[in-house]
Amino acid sequence: MIIHIYDDFDLKKIETSGQCFRWTQAEDDTWRILSGSSCLYISVLGDDAYALDCSEEDFFSRWNAYFDLDESYASIRARIDPESDPFLHAAAEHGRGIRILRQDSWETLVSFIISQNRNIPAIQRSVEKLCALCGERNIDSRGEEYFAFPSPASIAALRAEDLAACRLGYRDKYVLRAAKDAEAGLFDLKAMQETPCAEAVKELEKIYGVGNKVACCAALFGLHCLDAFPRDVWINRALKDKYPEGWPLEKYTPYNGVYQQYIFAYYRALNGK
Repeated sequence: MIIHIYDDFDLKKIETSGQCFRWTQAEDDTWRILSGSSCLYISVLGDDAYALDCSEEDFFSRWNAYFDLDESYASIRARIDPESDPFLHAAAEHGRGIRILRQDSWETLVSFIISQNRNIPAIQRSVEKLCALCGERNIDSRGEEYFAFPSPASIAALRAEDLAACRLGYRDKYVLRAAKDAEAGLFDLKAMQETPCAEAVKELEKIYGVGNKVACCAALFGLHCLDAFPRDVWINRALKDKYPEGWPLEKYTPYNGVYQQYIFAYYRALNGK
């Protein structure tokens, strides 16, 4: 099907924003997106038009929400005053097209547990190895094989030795424990989606191996808490450089997480990354 998107929407900027690990550029202007047990090919046609290899029913039942297309990111950018905060305004202009995806909360949590102290290619490789190890095998619309992201039960059934093949390093025990605790009902990601952002982050921090940064990433990218503000090395450098008195959280509520994405992309670009 063909859709038109007139709001901020840039597939390359979303792919490289650090929020998703199962996107690949299949060819020029076409992306293959794996999410949960689903696969989507989406192509840029120009003039705000995009071709998707899914039915209209599938689009409105899954992908419209996944891309957060009911939210106006142009309006979120417009809240920034260029005179009082020229750096954030420039960052938002540079990052125009980034959206916060509505990803599966379990997949996002595990992916960011795996992400600790690693670069994006290494994270992607480990996530794909985990999916191939215990995810359901499927065939996409082009006849290509892919594996669904494994459920808590599938991961919990593994041994630590099994996870060694995924190259998780010390993170293997965190992933295995999270799966077993999820299976035992010791935390409830769906319930966290209904709680205020700060409370959700605190609940996520109770999960073994989850610190504040991973909790904020899981909240922002997996629970769609748009006010969560993850702080990695790039954000900390940007804040020290541009906001020495501290980031004005209250001023930018409830979209701190969106602005964080703009800063992350812009500051890395300024520093040649």
